[in-house]
Amino acid sequence: MKISASILAAKLTSLATELPTYKPENIDLIHIDVMDGNFVPQISFGEAFTKEVKSHTQIPLDVHLMVQNPELHVPKYFDLNPYCITFHVETTNFSVRLAEEIRKQGIRVGVSLNPQTPPESISMLLPYLDLVLLMTVDPGFYGQSFVKSGFEKIETIRKMTKPYGIELEVDGGVNESNMARLSELGVDITVVGSGLYKTGNPNEQGKKLKELAKSKGTPS
Repeated sequence: MKISASILAAKLTSLATELPTYKPENIDLIHIDVMDGNFVPQISFGEAFTKEVKSHTQIPLDVHLMVQNPELHVPKYFDLNPYCITFHVETTNFSVRLAEEIRKQGIRVGVSLNPQTPPESISMLLPYLDLVLLMTVDPGFYGQSFVKSGFEKIETIRKMTKPYGIELEVDGGVNESNMARLSELGVDITVVGSGLYKTGNPNEQGKKLKELAKSKGTPS
């Protein structure tokens, strides 16, 4: 399982010195939450900050756009060549066109669903996707607990995406207590914030989380 480090939970003042120390065998991706204060109530990182993060690490970026009208924002991240650009299915009426635009750049396309968004909302999009990001907390609010219905929804989405070879990513409330279960359900990428940074040593914690994910053996 891949670990995507949610730097929203990190000490931003020390990121410039900390990012170069991340080991790719422990931390696979750097998760960038872009919030516009519209789709979600918070405002966070934008393209300038994301570019700065890119300059301090060789680990690929996992760009998560929590913004209205993502078609206006997506092109700003093309030059950074991220691992994936993910937008929310709730935020645009042009999902197919946007997905095709991202893929033309050689970048993976991701679509995200809020906890209350039905899985069926992405049924028609599956042929155009490389990744589905399932939110297991309400987006835009840091430090929430994993929603109780999350595991059931993961199972549903895994069944939908598996025939297409789509990666399944989970974001929200991921920690030591649920890592093995998420792996067992076939989750490919976990976005980890406080569960990664709480010890003050994200490299060692990332290694520990990966070991926990392996403890259940081959995912279903």
